[in-house]
Formats: sequence, structure tokens, C-alpha cells
Amino acid sequence: MRLTLDAVSVEIAGATLLRELSLKADSGEILGLIGPNGSGKSTALRCVYRALRPTAGTVLLDDVDLDTRSLRESARSIAALTQESNTELDFTVAEVVALGRFPHLHGGRALDERERELCREAMRRTDVVHLAERGVLSLSGGERQRVLIARALVQEPEVLVLDEPTNHLDVRHQVALLSFLRTCGLTVVVALHDLNLAAATCDRLAVLDAGSLVEAGPPAQVLRPDLIRRVFGVTPSVVTHPDTGTPQLLYELIDPSPTESPAESPTERSHQ
Repeated sequence: MRLTLDAVSVEIAGATLLRELSLKADSGEILGLIGPNGSGKSTALRCVYRALRPTAGTVLLDDVDLDTRSLRESARSIAALTQESNTELDFTVAEVVALGRFPHLHGGRALDERERELCREAMRRTDVVHLAERGVLSLSGGERQRVLIARALVQEPEVLVLDEPTNHLDVRHQVALLSFLRTCGLTVVVALHDLNLAAATCDRLAVLDAGSLVEAGPPAQVLRPDLIRRVFGVTPSVVTHPDTGTPQLLYELIDPSPTESPAESPTERSHQ
């Protein structure tokens, strides 16, 4: 399923959070959104999963305006993992994962055998089968994140929207999740802070800054030292991964410039 943001703008309380953002993710493509804090990545994703309505512009699924579909219809096509995903009720892991079937159920119908197997398979994919009877409030941040990813998969979406999905995950589960995205066949729109993970995972990257699109294209085209310096304020060395050929960024830590001579303390200066 093709996803299109057509000149999407968002204004809230007089502040412009997105400015005429136009992006497209083709069917089965992984589009990564990168940019500094406050650049508009999460705002763009909220428009896709309909937590926000654009002030101007449209979001389209296969050229159909999302606003013409009910929220339930949208939820059958789009699943989202948000930064704010949480639950205050101590459901078991199995119960939380099963909630992903809600858009498909009518009249309080119980899950059938196919749907129960779908839940089991999603838990296997995210390595949470052993947690099935645990309450979600007893889980670590990384465990809970994997449960919420399983819930999204159970929706059987055609578009998967992920806002910083690797938050709280250890390295093994980061690699497992992003490897799954490469092979799942879904249209994926994902916001990532780690530029190296974004380069390894995404077919194309869109760089946002102050609510506007700076540049979009394949990782090798986008992840240039001059662009990274202009948008993120750091200048990396860019090397090529020896096995995959994807660009990888190396950063040098810079000591802050001393503001005063080490030979002279503030007290000593005050007596001069």
C-alpha cells in the first residue's frame, strides 16, 4: 500500500510544527524520518496514524484521502507504535497483544483460532512468548516495547508506523526488529535517532528540520557530512560498511573549549 503526505502542514497554538511536507512511501518500502529533536518527525507520524489532523494538505493511502475513512477502517490498514504507547492497567502480555485485533472484531466477538495463532506468532517474532502471562506493568521498558510491537503486528496492517521503535531495546532486539522490517513486506514509516541504524534499515531517508523537508533520497545520497553538519551540528566521517555497502557515520568526541585558564581560579581573579 502506497502512503503519501501531500503538502501537509500542522499549526498548533500559533506554532508551525510542519510546513508543507510532501513525502511518499511506495508499497513495501521503508521510509525513515531523521532529524534533530523538534524537527517534526513525530508530528508527521501522528498525521499518518490520525492522532493529529493536518491544518492543510492531505494524507493518502493508495490515493484515497484518510479523512474519508473511519478510524476503524484506518486501523485495519495502519498500525502504529508511538513514543507515548503505554497502559495503566495491568493486562497480561497475551491480553495486550490480542488488543491488536480490536479493529477487526465486531459485537464483542472472541478471537478465533486463526487470530489466536496470529497472536502467538507475533509474540514469537518479538521474543515475548515467555512473558505471555506476566502483567505488562511488571515488565522492563524493553520488554514492554516488544509487546507493543507484537500488538501492532497482530493488526495485520499494510502500513506500519514506528516512532523510535528501538527505544529501550538492547542491541540484540534492535537488530532483530530492524531485520524483521527489512523482510516483512509492509510499507514502513519509521522515525529513528540513530543514523547508522536508519542507514542500515531504510530504503530512503527524509531529513526534517524545523518542520520542513531538507532532503530525501537513498541513505548514501542523504548521509553526507555537509548535510549532517548543517542539520545536526556535528561533522561525522562517513565510511562504507564492508559487507552491506551502506554508509556508516563515525563521530569524534570534542572536548569543550576551556573558558578560563586552569592556572587562574575564579577566586584568584576576584582578588586581582
